Amino acid sequence: MRILFADEFPAKHLAEMEGRGHECELRPDLSRSDLAAAVPGYDVLVVRSTEVDKDTFDAADALRLVIRAGAGYNTIDVRAAGEGGVYVCNVPGRNAVAVAELAFGLLLAIDRNIPDNVTDLRAGKWDKSRYQQAQGLFGRPVGVVGIGAIGLALAERAHAFGMLVHVLASSERSPDTVRRLDAIGAAYLPGLPELAAAVDVMSFHVPADPTTKGMIGAELLSHLRPGAVILNTSRGDLVDEGALLAALDGGIRAGLDVYPNEPGSGSGEFISALAQHPNVYGTHHIGASTVQAQHAIADEIVEMISAFESGEIRNPVNLDLVRSHDISVEEAR
Repeated sequence: MRILFADEFPAKHLAEMEGRGHECELRPDLSRSDLAAAVPGYDVLVVRSTEVDKDTFDAADALRLVIRAGAGYNTIDVRAAGEGGVYVCNVPGRNAVAVAELAFGLLLAIDRNIPDNVTDLRAGKWDKSRYQQAQGLFGRPVGVVGIGAIGLALAERAHAFGMLVHVLASSERSPDTVRRLDAIGAAYLPGLPELAAAVDVMSFHVPADPTTKGMIGAELLSHLRPGAVILNTSRGDLVDEGALLAALDGGIRAGLDVYPNEPGSGSGEFISALAQHPNVYGTHHIGASTVQAQHAIADEIVEMISAFESGEIRNPVNLDLVRSHDISVEEAR
């Protein structure tokens, strides 16, 4: 098969794919606007952060599989893919530790004002009197919204630092998740308002969908304690930007890795009132971007493509859409 990688992919795994007889092209320079011209002739498209819109699917003449190298797939027009008979698959769970590490790193940075410390020292300014005022994390309550692989990893790391973990009550968790939550003494609260009122930190680890859009809004933020911290390493659509900006002006602090209206490629100009707010420490949507995570994801992608050759669709997110347009696995191959 001909495979187009529109974001970085480890050289070791590219060589393995080529060794299995595939023709691979690595084009990490491609942006959303470039894909439509680049995709004709390819059977498989692999993306990480590059957006895949309807124009790309309209232009594709051989495409049968798009793999999102991570869990979230809100950057892909899943409906347009399904209508064109293209399967969209994701790679959940393999980057959980990396995202949890970044979320907790942002929390540590906020508590100890680490970026401002570094900036002042590099500018030749010594201000110990300001930076010795950190509260510390031990014994403080943290609310984790979304107990999938990433949220659970964050909860366990917070517990290791002596924080008191709070989560939303749910009857839909696996026995293993319940066991791990019980092992760290997690407290269960009935709803988001109760969770917000009970904690000093809220960390969000939920997918972007209609039920979570604007979740971090005025109503939820009104329940937070003074000086509370919001962490969002999931999706920018969770945030009502105006509401969060007002809360930041009122003393709330935030650690953000994702933003509304991010650039559609890996580099470019990005002007964001949230990213530039003095009460925000932000990163460039890099939660999953560790070597460990990318190699784990690449391992899975290699196996997913091999499985696809054999007629198996792993982790499809638009299976019903494809089937509704009468595209069988054999036809997709």
